[in-house]
Amino acid sequence: MALLDETLIETPLLELRGVRAGYGGVEALHGIDLTVPGGSMVALLGPNGAGKTTTLRVVSGLVTPTAGSVQLEGNEVAGASTVALARAGVCLIPEGRGIFPNLTVRENLLMDTYAAGRSVSQVEEVAYARFPRLGERRGQVAGTMSGGEQQMLALSRALSSDPALLLLDELSMGLAPLIVEELFAVVHDLTTTGVTILVVEQFASVVLDVADHVVVMAQGTVRLEGRPDDVRDALSAAYLGGEG
Repeated sequence: MALLDETLIETPLLELRGVRAGYGGVEALHGIDLTVPGGSMVALLGPNGAGKTTTLRVVSGLVTPTAGSVQLEGNEVAGASTVALARAGVCLIPEGRGIFPNLTVRENLLMDTYAAGRSVSQVEEVAYARFPRLGERRGQVAGTMSGGEQQMLALSRALSSDPALLLLDELSMGLAPLIVEELFAVVHDLTTTGVTILVVEQFASVVLDVADHVVVMAQGTVRLEGRPDDVRDALSAAYLGGEG
């Protein structure tokens, strides 16, 4: 049984209705509905194979849905190209991080000045203010940094383009708990600047304290949704395929 959040009555920045999608004729999403209000952080939870990453890939244009509607600020974008969606403000940080491992931190940030229309100094100033450790390592080859530092760099690269919708796939993957806490604190603060965030996580505990709304998926369907405090007790049943 879904737990409804009254805030979702507002016009959403992102809305999926009846979306079906898959790979090679095998359907991974079985008509999912998903609403993401503007300026909020929505956590998409569920076990492996639930369809979470496929959902992000549909929203970012990497997978074309076979049915259903995908609306961004009220405009239909189902089947739009990744380039068109990026220009509309959709930015995906995939699992495994989105950096150039053979370039330095500064060179990675330099790559984003072309699309962002900002100077190197402007991009660096914001990145190093948000993550001081990147400033300390600006000349270091990105692939030699720790996983947490690489994720900080991936976030900084994504944010240099001022995205309207930031899609995060398993931000916590392979990272120490203290680093995860630090990253999610920054991510949550971004919502105060108007950035809307849809974050996929397999481990609910890392996002329940910072997300505004939670959607739980299992076997390609939405099983449960609501405020974090409302869904905590029902998460185990949802993960096991129960009704919650």
